Amino acid sequence: MPLAAVLLPKVESPDRMRLTVSLLDSLGAPEQLAVWSMLETPLGILNAREIAGSSRRLVAVVLGTSDLTKDLQAIPTRDRLPLLTSFGIAILAARAHRLSILDGVQLDLADDEGFAAACRQGRELGFDSKTLIHPKQIAAANAAFAPTPEEIEWSLRIIAAHAEATAEGNGVLLVDGKLIENLHVESARRLLALAAEIDRLSAGPESRRGVASAYVDTSRPAD
Repeated sequence: MPLAAVLLPKVESPDRMRLTVSLLDSLGAPEQLAVWSMLETPLGILNAREIAGSSRRLVAVVLGTSDLTKDLQAIPTRDRLPLLTSFGIAILAARAHRLSILDGVQLDLADDEGFAAACRQGRELGFDSKTLIHPKQIAAANAAFAPTPEEIEWSLRIIAAHAEATAEGNGVLLVDGKLIENLHVESARRLLALAAEIDRLSAGPESRRGVASAYVDTSRPAD
């Protein structure tokens, strides 16, 4: 299977990213080979904006929360409050450059409740997913980051309702008492695209093949 990406640890400057990409190019790396950057030091976080915009190959940022906690001389609390500033900076940088961003690992394999809480917090903050260190963590991470059936149904409803309202010349509408605008429709389309990708990758009995086709049908405006 071809190599999909290269993960660089402890990236602290855009120069490090540019040097790595230059080496990959000189060695004949294929165009589709992506680079992921780990931000796990205070300097890396402070330079997150420049790092995120440093290369066309960069597609994802990964938080190294264990090393970052150590370097901050912070206490690893369950609510991860000492890391919230770093999370915010990294997420802003990633989103400004249209990159994916992954939350860091949890080392305590015995704390299932704490891991589930960290996953929920990560999604609420804006992370796309979470890096894992053990197979037992997969189910909880999927439950937190994958779209739920209720979210999928809601997304389909507001996309359809918005399309109908737009056809009638209305830019905003109410669905179940909630104001729906273009920004909500964009988020709904992104959620359905994620569900479709999960469906594509899933080989199990719970594959969401219907969602994939529904997304294509409902997200495209009529010609």
